[in-house]
Amino acid sequence: RLPDCHYQPATYEQATEARAQRDDHVAVRWPRLLVCSRPRGWRVQDISTTTTWLREEDLSWVRERVPLVCVDAVPVRLDHLGQVEKVGLLLRALPDGTVSRAIVTGRILRDETVREALWRHLTKDLGPDCDPQLPASITPFTVVEYFPDPHRTGFHDPRQHTVSLAYVVPMNGDCEPAEDALDFAWLTVEEVTSLGVVSEMSQGHDRVVRHALASCRRLP
Repeated sequence: RLPDCHYQPATYEQATEARAQRDDHVAVRWPRLLVCSRPRGWRVQDISTTTTWLREEDLSWVRERVPLVCVDAVPVRLDHLGQVEKVGLLLRALPDGTVSRAIVTGRILRDETVREALWRHLTKDLGPDCDPQLPASITPFTVVEYFPDPHRTGFHDPRQHTVSLAYVVPMNGDCEPAEDALDFAWLTVEEVTSLGVVSEMSQGHDRVVRHALASCRRLP
């Protein structure tokens, strides 16, 4: 955590100059500068220079007019034979105040490959030590179409129409909930398909998990 910090408005030129300098006194998070007062020699281990994809008002405009392209990732643990042994699910807070178990999902950014998007979302949601083993082929096991209308396909995203490429991704490292996730748990194949766990999932993620297990011939 950065000590004695405050935000102040930044122009594009200021942000660009600060990124180029990478000095000991300014960390950049566009569109604001994070200005820190700290003793000389104190260094930031990880400075985020990721730019905002779209302003919120621009993103809302896009959501109302065109579908977005996303990735869905089902984290799994494999046994010594390469068969799915466990499935990992996040626990997230929803806008309506409820909580729900979920797979890893997120948008593909402009100029970002599918592999890069998978890696970014997995390491963002499950931590930098999760060590995802990305598939040799980028062919998804299915394509999921989310609609604001929950009855259209059974896959529901109240914010937008989304076309999502779905993948089963083995995880080799330690997975910990990050970003806005409340928890992360590994469940056996029998547990993740049980009525109790299925009832805790929303947006059709339980069906994505079943499709994933069926593609691996591990559906009970």
